[in-house]
Amino acid sequence: MTSELAQESAYLGTERVGRLLRKFSIPCICSLLISCLYNIVDQIFVGNKVGPLGNAATGIIFPITVIGWGASLLFGDGAAALMSISLGRKETSRLHRIAGSSVLCSFLSGVVIITIGYIGGDSLLRLIGATDDGLLSLAHEYGFIIYAMMPLALAQNTLAAIIRADGSPRYAMFAMLAGAVFNIIGDPIAIYALDLGIRGAAYATILGQFLSFVICALYLLRSKNFRVRISSFLPDFSTLGRVVALGMSSFLTQLSIVIVTMVNNILLVKYGVQSIYGTEIPLGSFVVIMKLFQIILNVAIGIAAGAQPIVGYNYGTQQLDRVRALLRLVLLWTGGICLFFNLLFVLLPNPFILMFGSNGGDELYLEFAVRCLQIYLCLLVFTCLQKVCAIFLQSIGHTKSAVPLSFLRDALLLIFSLLFPLGAGVTGIFWAAPAADLLAMAVTALVMLRIWKQLSRKQA
Repeated sequence: MTSELAQESAYLGTERVGRLLRKFSIPCICSLLISCLYNIVDQIFVGNKVGPLGNAATGIIFPITVIGWGASLLFGDGAAALMSISLGRKETSRLHRIAGSSVLCSFLSGVVIITIGYIGGDSLLRLIGATDDGLLSLAHEYGFIIYAMMPLALAQNTLAAIIRADGSPRYAMFAMLAGAVFNIIGDPIAIYALDLGIRGAAYATILGQFLSFVICALYLLRSKNFRVRISSFLPDFSTLGRVVALGMSSFLTQLSIVIVTMVNNILLVKYGVQSIYGTEIPLGSFVVIMKLFQIILNVAIGIAAGAQPIVGYNYGTQQLDRVRALLRLVLLWTGGICLFFNLLFVLLPNPFILMFGSNGGDELYLEFAVRCLQIYLCLLVFTCLQKVCAIFLQSIGHTKSAVPLSFLRDALLLIFSLLFPLGAGVTGIFWAAPAADLLAMAVTALVMLRIWKQLSRKQA
């Protein structure tokens, strides 16, 4: 078995890094984009059927789902990084414990989230921005269905990261694709044909997530580098400590998104009331902008997450020239792709806004949404490069650098979001993003230059 494992993973240290990056990152990007489709498709159908208030309702639930996503990445990305480094060091005996303990903890995190969601009820929804009765009703209908699948959805996302680290990124992509296709087909049937409205979008989403979970769980019967058994799912606190340390930057990235979204929802209501736009237009616009932001950010994260098992393996074997070559490629891919979409959003914003509905042709909505899209995403490429650098540092076990960088941009965004509206009103909330992107990128560049020099010295 040991020789088989060695043959299965040795190519990570010998194959050309460009070919490896394509093999792992493209399926990973597709998986993450497919996961975005769950929410994006809901957003499009709900926006056109229910209107901006429906989009705002799904936006209210968004922070709760992101917390769940963050918990699944805490254990999924942490497990993937530890498994990759362990494979590089030929430490394969505990791989099954890493996988089993991480999946269990991800599932239990989902149980905690749905417990809080159901107990908190409408009070929790009001706390995170559902101040209007109509908005509260829609958020309740959507959220209380979405909560039900949280444990299995989180376990599935953790399993997907483990599957990629085990050398099967295409299988993980297939699992996500199957669920997304089900959701895309189910949305119009449930929303329009069955006339379930926003509840139909929620039902289609959770059934798609369940299908993806089943496919990912079946992979454990044919995994390449480990074999799970009942004992694999017993908590191994020593292993979990290392998993959590390596996955913490991913978790903090998602947590910071939640905090920023919640604070922005509150600020948009506060300053929207004082403007000609009211509260519905700023909230609906922000939800659409965040969806577009998440799509491109997931492309960048997919590149870095796809590189993670390759980087971890080569760092474990101390082939640091390959590690540096991978870093160069990851930054080049991220910069090129994200800059292209960055320019599209700034120069051609209208089609992206109209894709999510036009609010009955409301010119005031379109004017506000287009202007704020151009402002908020004008330095999107910096956001993506900054997040990719944090994931790279996580991949080589540099948690002391990865953790602060993972939430630096969002911490700055939170501060600027509180300050800028004092002078610029509701649009000041959107100007906070490029200011945070610029400063965070400057700090990240300094950190990465230091890491590059360290890798060069170690290689020498």
